Amino acid sequence: MRGASCALLLSSPLRVHAADAFTRAGGITPVVAADGFDHPVFLGTAPGDARLFVVEQPGRVRWIENGKPSVAVFAELTSEVRYGGERGLLGLAFHPAFEHNGFVFVNYTDKSGDTQIMRYTVKRDRSAIDPASAKRILRVKQPFANHNGGHLAFGPDGMLYVGMGDGGAGGDPMGNGQNRHALLGKMLRIDVDHGEPYAIPAGNPFRNRARDGAPEIWSLGMRNPWRWSFDFEGRRLIIADVGQNKYEEVNVVDASKGGLNYGWSVREGLHAFGWPRPRPANLVEPVVEYDHTEGCSVTGGYAYRGRAMPRLAGAIFFSDFCSGWLRSFRYENGRVTDRTEWNVGTLGNVSSFGEDANRELYAVTHSGRIWKLTGAAAAR
Repeated sequence: MRGASCALLLSSPLRVHAADAFTRAGGITPVVAADGFDHPVFLGTAPGDARLFVVEQPGRVRWIENGKPSVAVFAELTSEVRYGGERGLLGLAFHPAFEHNGFVFVNYTDKSGDTQIMRYTVKRDRSAIDPASAKRILRVKQPFANHNGGHLAFGPDGMLYVGMGDGGAGGDPMGNGQNRHALLGKMLRIDVDHGEPYAIPAGNPFRNRARDGAPEIWSLGMRNPWRWSFDFEGRRLIIADVGQNKYEEVNVVDASKGGLNYGWSVREGLHAFGWPRPRPANLVEPVVEYDHTEGCSVTGGYAYRGRAMPRLAGAIFFSDFCSGWLRSFRYENGRVTDRTEWNVGTLGNVSSFGEDANRELYAVTHSGRIWKLTGAAAAR
């Protein structure tokens, strides 16, 4: 899919060079949780629902049933979705009050190639969404077929966050990453519980100064934040931003800190990109990067908060779509520690991570197989 305190957040992170290589270790055994999904790109749960839902890129949402895709379909959106390459049904989020309001949010590429954020309501029996309940929340025009981003999630503050890629092609030809008036190349933050179809939350950097930027923007300088997550316990936002020619990156920031600039397309990872330009204001650099001798498209990252592997509590996991390895690290007090590459072989084309209701961690592969991460994970 090619596409801490404030002072600590803006300080230079510990770079991952050869001398800082990931140490190989055993202790994790991936177990096949399911197989046979059609190009899955995300996995998650709904509040109060025992099912483990899987997003299929062609336009369906099913759940895992006895190790296979459910026969029944929770969301059938193939008639609305333009599928192919990096386009398709790309994201799913359940409202925090889903048990009471039944709201389901999806992110997909429509038939015109543009990004649609839609809300649906589940049927009374909770078996599936009601197609008649469709409500458009946001539409963002896409100039090219790649770098759609695609993920969306509710944060600890109850706001809906949407990760938007820079619009595609290569090298950000339209300058969207640093354009404060463009929604592309940004993390957006909107209030879907107020306003029509949404309100701008307090704290958004341009909420009261629209001349300076689009009010939906929470942070800028993204290339293609394909997969990211909130670590609710640590109140952190973890973003894996897919790189251009040389470097992949993982960012870890205070989830309450808006207005950050992740650097693209002035920077790729920890490095200058293109012609020399000043460092952006409020630049936050990745805490981990790796180059294209080790992979080509980062997928991650998720902090482990389950109970099966207590020694790994808080460890941040990520992978690479091309290489399929499994790595983790810790980020505490502004420092990266415990860089580990787990001896699990190649998982495949890892398109996403996800959690079940017990916060156990899963790796989703684009070929259709879903791994559950288990094992002793002995302390090193």
